Amino acid sequence: MTALDSNVLIALWDPDPAVHRPVLETLDAFQGRGGLMVSAPVFSELRAGPGRSDGVLDRFFADTGIAVDWAFTQAMWRAAGAAFQTHAARRAAARPCRILADFLIGAHAQQRCDRLYSLDTALYAAAFPKLELVGAGRTVS
Repeated sequence: MTALDSNVLIALWDPDPAVHRPVLETLDAFQGRGGLMVSAPVFSELRAGPGRSDGVLDRFFADTGIAVDWAFTQAMWRAAGAAFQTHAARRAAARPCRILADFLIGAHAQQRCDRLYSLDTALYAAAFPKLELVGAGRTVS
């Protein structure tokens, strides 16, 4: 199973073929390798976009066969908090920290899926070094 980051689906919906075509090709490749899934934080981030309703997203996920995993275990909450704490300490002097949702997405992917497809693999590689990452047309282990 491949977990998807919000930025992947946002890129998929981009009208520019140069942006959405590589994402579509990667999604097609991983659909046959155990399916695709988003976590609840990804759904929430997507829902926050202009013009997106629950119904629009529900139809999209049903039509594409992408599963939405609404459940989070205690281990996921703990892993996300620990990864965010490490990130915040590392970034304190440099620039503002990322949002906690990014670390929930990473913790979910690490515990429920085989890999995470994101267009921002640097963040996840630093925070979740054991998580297999897919991004920019390549797999990062």
